[in-house]
Amino acid sequence: MTPENMIDYVEIPAKDPARAREFFTALFGWKFEDYGPDYCSFHDGRLGGGFRRADVAVAVDKGSPLLVFYKQDLATASARVVELGGTISRDVFPFPGGKRFHFTDPNGNEYAIWSDK
Repeated sequence: MTPENMIDYVEIPAKDPARAREFFTALFGWKFEDYGPDYCSFHDGRLGGGFRRADVAVAVDKGSPLLVFYKQDLATASARVVELGGTISRDVFPFPGGKRFHFTDPNGNEYAIWSDK
């Protein structure tokens, strides 16, 4: 597939973009660049994106897409999410190909982490 046909960037709402930066830097080691108090961009090593100040949060039950990250050790990942101020919204459950859990970040956005281990 050529870069023309790939997802290139994703923007995520955040009530506090600086808090999003702190959370995801600590959880995944992402690199960030700040563009004032209302926006910060990130790069996870493969995909770029940003957090923009907004008074909304994304959630699957509201029809939002679900961003799913990979970690081999779900127990450690789950504990780290909570330690950093996130909330587990759905405990680890199996699905075809592996297991995953859902969580919300400190801004209230919902994500998932999966593993095939």
